[in-house]
Amino acid sequence: IRFSNSWAIGKSVLFSGREDRFNANVSTARRMRPLPPMCSGPTEIRDTFKYINTVVSCLVFVVGIIGNSTLLRIIYRNKCMRNGPNILIGSLALGDLLHIVIDIPINVYKLLAEDWPFGVGLCKLVPFVQKASVGITVLSLCALSIDRYRAVASWNRIKGIGVPKWTAIEIALIWLLSILLAVPEAIAFDMIAMDYKGEHLRICLLHPMQNSDFMRFYKSAKDWWLFSVYFCLPLAVTAVFYTLMTCEMLRKKNGVQIALSDHLKQRREVAKTVFCLVLVFALCWLPLHLSRILKLTIYDEKDPNRCELLSFFLVLDYIGINMASLNSCINPIALYMVSKRFKICFRSCLCCWCLPAEMLMDEKQSCMKLKVSDRASDQTLTTSPSSPIKVPPTSCDCYH
Repeated sequence: IRFSNSWAIGKSVLFSGREDRFNANVSTARRMRPLPPMCSGPTEIRDTFKYINTVVSCLVFVVGIIGNSTLLRIIYRNKCMRNGPNILIGSLALGDLLHIVIDIPINVYKLLAEDWPFGVGLCKLVPFVQKASVGITVLSLCALSIDRYRAVASWNRIKGIGVPKWTAIEIALIWLLSILLAVPEAIAFDMIAMDYKGEHLRICLLHPMQNSDFMRFYKSAKDWWLFSVYFCLPLAVTAVFYTLMTCEMLRKKNGVQIALSDHLKQRREVAKTVFCLVLVFALCWLPLHLSRILKLTIYDEKDPNRCELLSFFLVLDYIGINMASLNSCINPIALYMVSKRFKICFRSCLCCWCLPAEMLMDEKQSCMKLKVSDRASDQTLTTSPSSPIKVPPTSCDCYH
């Protein structure tokens, strides 16, 4: 079984042995030379991971729908959660939700049923949505990292309730650019028909024979493009702007008024939350990218002793696919664990039926107090040290 160079990038994209054999046959026809004997190990690995991937996909589907829809509801319903960073997080959750609803059920069916009965339209739509979802995640993380640096560098920037105009423009640009970058994926994927074990099968895959020079270049450079832009870019942006943010905080540390301590703690918590999201993204996508880059650099399909290495890459590939799939549902869990505000709102939203009325009221009041503290600290920034600020009596209507 050949290990194809094509990569159906996305969350829960599954490799098929039939696609590998088809690519091997095309390569044979074009080069007119015999190929080494096929390996038997990958067949057993593929059969084992078929059920593992199905279980993981079902888990991601359930947890992802509950977590991301709850996160969107929290941001939409709670006035105290409507700010620039949270709107970007909501955009990220919406991209994950679209992928979960559209792609995961179809990919599970493709894995179990083997045939592709959905036609050319869905064959192009599924990888397009997968790539667009990853693009939204990557660009949103970059925007969040830049926003955290701006928040620390602009000490007198006043936070407000609602969607800032610049954040709305950012989100529109993120979605537009993600859609444009996903267009080559829709062009490259197509359906083929082949006979396998007496059955006539229709297969959706990254077609090995592209028509234009650009698409042929895209297919050959795809793995490196995805690794550099869809993995290294958010990590590099986060590293640069978090380093600048740390230097800015150290530079202004001695000149900062004591009255700003609560305000800085809140901004540090948001920065910690964004850093956690980037770290989760890196951990989830590292195995898959590592598998592809290693395959490009050290795997030789003509090596007669390649079977053990092929089996290792295939195992790493399936592990990477499952890890990347988990990234679609893990962000709400990460927010619950690292952010006090999101933890309070998640508990109030999901556990309102199981919490006592007194505890639920305490949760709501805690969310209100957090926003009141924000307003007080923001007003402190524009007031001289000799003019004390009283906490305003009004509160944020978090649960209306």
